[in-house]
Amino acid sequence: MKLVYTHPNIAVLVQAHSLIEQAEIECVLRNEYASGAMGELAPINAWPEVWVVDDKDFERASSIVEASQRAIEGPDWQCAQCPNYSPATFDTCWQCGGERP
Repeated sequence: MKLVYTHPNIAVLVQAHSLIEQAEIECVLRNEYASGAMGELAPINAWPEVWVVDDKDFERASSIVEASQRAIEGPDWQCAQCPNYSPATFDTCWQCGGERP
């Protein structure tokens, strides 16, 4: 097993775990409940972690996490259902929930 990713925010970590699983790579969460040990442990040692079960999947899993963290660049887009603009990072309209064209 190899450590692929660690982050202090469990929500960010769970998202990375989910993306890796969607790629059909077996992985596990560790330390998801270790935050209560901070003070006894250094904070970074209590961060939750994602590990791949098979070492050969490490590079692919790392690439998936890296790609998910790249900034999405592009112009704001206008919703087809209402006149509002949403940032390029949004897949649905922030105002009405309409799908991105």
